[in-house]
Amino acid sequence: MRTEVCERFGIEFPLFAFSHCRDVVAAVTNAGGFGVLGAVAYTPARLEEELRWIDDHVGGRPYGVDVLVPGKIDMAGVRPRMGDGESTAAERAGRGEGGLDTMLAAVPEEHWTFLAGLFEKYEVPLPDFEKAKKTRDAESMGAQVTKEGATALIDVSLAHPIGLIASALGTPPPVMVEKAKAAGVPVAALVGTAEHARRQVAAGVDLIVAQGGEAGGHTGEISTMVLVPEVVDTVAPIPVLAAGGIATGRQMAASMALGAAGVWCGSVWLTTEEAETPPHVKAKMIAAGSRDTIRSRSRTGKPARQLKSAWTDEWEGPASPGSLGMPLQMIVAEGAMRQINKVAESGNEGARELANYFVGQCVGLMNTVKPARQVVYDMIEEFAGAVDRLNTITEAD
Repeated sequence: MRTEVCERFGIEFPLFAFSHCRDVVAAVTNAGGFGVLGAVAYTPARLEEELRWIDDHVGGRPYGVDVLVPGKIDMAGVRPRMGDGESTAAERAGRGEGGLDTMLAAVPEEHWTFLAGLFEKYEVPLPDFEKAKKTRDAESMGAQVTKEGATALIDVSLAHPIGLIASALGTPPPVMVEKAKAAGVPVAALVGTAEHARRQVAAGVDLIVAQGGEAGGHTGEISTMVLVPEVVDTVAPIPVLAAGGIATGRQMAASMALGAAGVWCGSVWLTTEEAETPPHVKAKMIAAGSRDTIRSRSRTGKPARQLKSAWTDEWEGPASPGSLGMPLQMIVAEGAMRQINKVAESGNEGARELANYFVGQCVGLMNTVKPARQVVYDMIEEFAGAVDRLNTITEAD
């Protein structure tokens, strides 16, 4: 395909694939698209391993990395406690001081208590919460969304021959843009409104991803069909990728008809053979319809679309102490979800009720398990069919 994005990034198809799984990233890149590895789940050392593996498996073809850099530590849900004139852990964490240990200490005890009650209610064996609260590796995801943690991931990423670095949440900090520009790496950013897009361009972003509310993970409320043309008009001539609920070639064609230079897809890879999705969650996705997702703060502290499950029901319910802000809610939730998924694989029904994952409304279109490479080819074939159909409509007699 001959598009600005294809020429700029050296790819055959303007199809960008966001995934936390290195195998998906490599498969899509090798199939002619552009794989983007989500780095938030990795420590710097683990990210180095993952990127080295991708380098060895893509033969010099382009791929990218997506880093989540929050503007601040969100202390929503934490009631400050003063004592003897010294700052509490909550206050220190709110100022971005003290690192992971401080954030762990800032999580209110009522949230750990609620979590323990949740495990008891669904008859899931309790993890060692005291150990979890003190284990850096077990709670590494929370650490990576601090400024210090994200900067370390950026440095690791730019030490590899990546073709793009993306900011997954909010305007990329100056240090990210400066380091990327110095390395000759384009910067992308995800946006949910036209105003966000204006701020991203002012910050020096080279590629905008307009992500509609249908998307999995962190997303806003404006639908893709409305958002994409608005952002395209706002930031022209900066290229825009359409995102949010896109899982088919027909949707890809529609996105480009709206003015997008290509598409950015995440959810569709979750039911591929290579995906990191736990088998019991993958089965839930295959069975789910487009109404079986919810925007909930229960996994990260910010509204993120995910499968409805007992987990989201309980955290949104009347007995809940309420979700904390980011990254404190991630510290609570992700360690718990690892235990839930581990137990669910042994057949524990309560754990399977609780288990969920981030996914968009296009989950209703994800009905089979196939290789990621085949998903790429199927989308491009369907895209071509959609374009032919439109051409037939407009042909003169």
